[in-house]
Amino acid sequence: MKRAKVSLGKKRSYNIAIGHKITSSAKDLIRGLRLGKDAVIITNPAILSLHKNAVMRGLRRASLDISTIKIPDSEKSKSNRQVIKIIDSIVKMDKGRGIFIIALGGGVVGDVAGFAASIYKRGIPYIQIPTTVLAQVDSAIGGKVAIDLRSAKNLVGAFYQPRLVLSDTSFLRSLPMRQIRSGLGEIIKYGVIKDRRLFKFLEENIKNILKLDKASLEYIIYRSSRIKAAIVEKDEYDKKGIRAQLNFGHTIGHALEASCGYSKLYSHGEAVGIGMVCASEIAVKMGLLNAGSAKRIIELIKKAGLPTKISRKIKIEKIMKAQSYDKKIIHGVNRFVLPVKIGKVKVFEDIPKKLIYETIRKRYA
Repeated sequence: MKRAKVSLGKKRSYNIAIGHKITSSAKDLIRGLRLGKDAVIITNPAILSLHKNAVMRGLRRASLDISTIKIPDSEKSKSNRQVIKIIDSIVKMDKGRGIFIIALGGGVVGDVAGFAASIYKRGIPYIQIPTTVLAQVDSAIGGKVAIDLRSAKNLVGAFYQPRLVLSDTSFLRSLPMRQIRSGLGEIIKYGVIKDRRLFKFLEENIKNILKLDKASLEYIIYRSSRIKAAIVEKDEYDKKGIRAQLNFGHTIGHALEASCGYSKLYSHGEAVGIGMVCASEIAVKMGLLNAGSAKRIIELIKKAGLPTKISRKIKIEKIMKAQSYDKKIIHGVNRFVLPVKIGKVKVFEDIPKKLIYETIRKRYA
């Protein structure tokens, strides 16, 4: 088992445990936290059927009473209606002996469960057990929890840190290859924003990673988790501009997701991959990034099996409109995270709309 830590002071610090089949160690990891006796697992039916036995074995050794709430496996679960349904269920399960939530699933489950934890009784503890690559390296770490509105993603949310993140890499073997590739989009992001060594490792080992080589998976998830943890420690509430680095590829990526109605046309990682391509091309046009580095970024995204073109089913006007609702826009001025070299990005404001439009337009298939 490898461990990373998010150090946020005595009360909000927590460990990230990473390894193959480590769910069996949940007893030792959870007992020391003294969270209570009543655990509510929030998950979706598919995840529960795949991992119920492994998770239950680990949790029952911790002498917990366990209840389960199942939510639909869809981005559309990130809604106010779904959160109220969850809280209504938790009220019935709360026996007054200390109740806490376990988010078992990908980013959607983690966001919804974490947001419910943040508002029930003005906050109860929760644990993240992420079951996708994307959740293990990104959404489960850092305490950003949210639900979507029709106009844009994650507009209603909070900063609410988990008490533990348990990333069992054995869970990844049950994922469809599309989800593996989607998670790699976020890992490529980490290489571009902060870690040339990780980026080079991905270039040299992408075939082994796609074959789910155990050592390679643990290495890239551990290294990505450490990067995310270090950034969160320096800018927990996204006020200093440091955490903004994590939004590389997300400005256009989120707009792409919103403009196709959060459908299955693009997963989050696929949309972010296209967003990274666009951001890299904008950086080249602005003279911030050399063309050779942009080519390496785009080639790695292709080698990971992620799309670099936009479907003509989505009108460019929808993408531009969705982008205008982005949370990173301040006083009507857009903000883009753009690479200046592999391993370093900067935040730039007021990128010309014409440049954004032309860059997106050239990405159409």
